[in-house]
Amino acid sequence: MSSRLFLSLQSNIRRYSRKVSLLLGFFLGSSVLARSQVKSASQPNIVLVIVDDLGWGDVGCYGNRYVKTPNIDALGSSGLVFNNMYLTASSCSPSRCSIITGRFPHNTGAPELHDPLPAPQVMFPEMLKQAGYYTVLSGKNHMGSSVKKAFDMISPGKGPGAEEDWVPILQNRPRNKPFFMWFASHDAHRDWQFDKNGDDYDPERIGVPPMLYNGPETRKDLTGYYHEISRLDHYLGRVVDELKRQGVFENTYIIFMSDNGSPFPRNKVRLYDSGIKSPFIVTGPGVDVNRTSSLVSAIDIAPTVLAIAGIEADKRMQGKSFLSVLRNPQNTTRDFVFAEHNWHVFQGYERMVRYKNWLYIRNGFPERQNLVGESARNFPAGRELWDAYEKGLLNDNQKDVFMKPRPAEELYNVVQDPLQFTNAADVTSNKQMLSYLREVLDEWISETGDSKPQNPTADRDDLDGKPLPGKWSKGEKPGERNNAGSISRPGPVLEKDIKIKRPTNY
Repeated sequence: MSSRLFLSLQSNIRRYSRKVSLLLGFFLGSSVLARSQVKSASQPNIVLVIVDDLGWGDVGCYGNRYVKTPNIDALGSSGLVFNNMYLTASSCSPSRCSIITGRFPHNTGAPELHDPLPAPQVMFPEMLKQAGYYTVLSGKNHMGSSVKKAFDMISPGKGPGAEEDWVPILQNRPRNKPFFMWFASHDAHRDWQFDKNGDDYDPERIGVPPMLYNGPETRKDLTGYYHEISRLDHYLGRVVDELKRQGVFENTYIIFMSDNGSPFPRNKVRLYDSGIKSPFIVTGPGVDVNRTSSLVSAIDIAPTVLAIAGIEADKRMQGKSFLSVLRNPQNTTRDFVFAEHNWHVFQGYERMVRYKNWLYIRNGFPERQNLVGESARNFPAGRELWDAYEKGLLNDNQKDVFMKPRPAEELYNVVQDPLQFTNAADVTSNKQMLSYLREVLDEWISETGDSKPQNPTADRDDLDGKPLPGKWSKGEKPGERNNAGSISRPGPVLEKDIKIKRPTNY
């Protein structure tokens, strides 16, 4: 073979090899892209509906006989209803910041009302976005500007309850991505706004919760609250209908919950079940249609949603996935849940732990009345309660907000006393349980870096809702002196993992 022929042949081989390589690379790349698109298309969608100021028992499927919630009830009939979902704070912004980060309020750096979430904190919607999800927040934000990076779109919402753009957002979403929707209503937050999409209620035909005074102003106040719950229910039904119309309902998880308790005295902000417990319903692929009494915390939502999407939870998250409970309601993922009450218009520092049938509350300011705006005189139910108190018309169950001083410790058996009206901390037979829960709470405080402020945020308003005289500013935050915002230890989760001596005969 001549050298010229050899060189020509060698050149042709090299050109052919390059073409084969390019062609192979194209097919491999196309294969990877196709697999990626298949995975993206098969990943489940997630819709998180967060209602504002909805008490856990104020839904039909949770036993309320007066409010009309057919769409929430239908969701409960097609999914898993949780009896024991506990928020970490019964206060709007701290609760939401805790949910989005999977961290306790004092570990988010935003433990008090109106504190913006610090930018460095982890946010599970941002992780979903980075994994290819289309992420939207519509309605109430209340977490500050740092959450913008977690969402492809943020809308203030439309209409009196901020729900009117939920369906259009679903209709206008990109169809080549799985989606996560954070739909946050302003319903049922004061002041009441009425329209045709909420039901009307007769004040004479509804019951009054036993911690409130049964008077005409309170009854009328409750009808506004129920109207807004009904409006939220209407728009939830429209969301479900739209998901079905698009043919994606079967591959969509819907999570329904509240951010805190109802906006009435002794409920919102407080650590009793009427304040700190949330209605919680989950529907979706593989979710057992049932009811569960397993304890779960709002900080568990973030790792659970990530698990649903096939994404590993961030190590900064203190919550624990309850995906196994969705598959089997008999499963348990934690033995303890914790919650906190920090400044919310009025000064406050309380801590709570729930274990089995027991609820323990520690009050850092027992010398003070335990107040929040909704328990003062600036709203009808609160004003009527104060007027009735001054006239000597209240029973013992209605006098909580007037107690001064208060017990430093409270202990309740939630089965025997579901509304936590009778403090059993001084009952001799409960001493062992009281001691145990003291130690459990101490360990949680220590591990998570919590601290009672030495210069706490003072009351901002008076009992009529008017600003107090003088310049007001925020004080020291809980956990601030321990740099709790950088601590990720979760505190006790399972009883078997702690060394504290367990109580017997409980």
